[in-house]
Amino acid sequence: MQDLLQRLEAIVDRYNEVGKLITDPDVIGDMKRYPSLMKEYKDLEDIVDTTQRYKRILLNIQDAKNVLASNDDQDLRMLAQEELDTLLPEREKMEEEIKFLLIPKDPEDTKNCILEIRAGTGGDEASIFAGDLYRMYTRYIQNKGWKYEVLSVSEGTMGGYKEVSIEVSGQEVYGTLKFESGVHRVQRVPETETQGRVHTSAATVAVMPEAEEFDVVINPADIQRDTYRSSGAGGQHVNKTESAVRLTHVPTGVVVACQEGRSQHENYEKALTMLRTRIFETEVNKRQEERARMRKSLVSTGDRSAKIRTYNFPQGRITDHRINLTLYNLDAAMNGEIEEVIEALKLAENTEKLLASAQN
Repeated sequence: MQDLLQRLEAIVDRYNEVGKLITDPDVIGDMKRYPSLMKEYKDLEDIVDTTQRYKRILLNIQDAKNVLASNDDQDLRMLAQEELDTLLPEREKMEEEIKFLLIPKDPEDTKNCILEIRAGTGGDEASIFAGDLYRMYTRYIQNKGWKYEVLSVSEGTMGGYKEVSIEVSGQEVYGTLKFESGVHRVQRVPETETQGRVHTSAATVAVMPEAEEFDVVINPADIQRDTYRSSGAGGQHVNKTESAVRLTHVPTGVVVACQEGRSQHENYEKALTMLRTRIFETEVNKRQEERARMRKSLVSTGDRSAKIRTYNFPQGRITDHRINLTLYNLDAAMNGEIEEVIEALKLAENTEKLLASAQN
């Protein structure tokens, strides 16, 4: 317990130190350091609040024990014992909560993200399924009170999407959605199937933390910029003007395109964000793969080729293969009710981290 208190006190000291730094005019003027410190200050708030509650419980426990040790009044002793019987389980529960709070967070978890869905094997049915996943995620995003904006779209010939990219913004967006990266498989009878046979198709989901300007610095001279006429939705004007933008980062060969905005300037800014994010993703994936190797994580976020989930329509079943979780609420899930799956994945990763920290 004493070791835990010492760790918590060190965090409170750091919280107070950062609180002073973010009011320093020199720090406020530092456009790289100030946002980083503000993020750290916000991240520490929960632990500091929990520390104060934990210390109050410890103080009340000690007061109750003092009454039992030094007071002969039976009524007071009975009240003290009742309070102790309530406080001791509360202390245990809070210590478990603190253990999870002390697990180091991935620095990208609080970022917004770019979510990409691509049709995989299965032809037209794969594109239709990619459209179903798009609907599932956008409904989940709306349920969370987040916002999303379409960045690029390539529609399927029979419906759905060959590819669609959206920018998602809100609280803890990347930390919540990051486990969705991978191959999603669907088993169902397509509408075009005349024999009633179940087909298997797939779509790939990629979730990337959105890079901020201070995360990735790109030399404008390294960017090749091309404009062209948009072929997407947005009214007739998009086909009359070269509003769509394609950016190529020459040193890395990364190419992004955006055509959903109503002006070339708007598409350029969105494409630049996508470009920074793709370059940043390479660095993030390296860190994730290293961490996954260190703790042999099952809940990987870096391997897009791994089959992570199956949506079986005939049985109304959704299965996440990484944690062997099977739920029979497929209709609800496809309508955006995937919170249970996501929370189970978060818990699995935190448990892995907790075991790893205990072994170190």
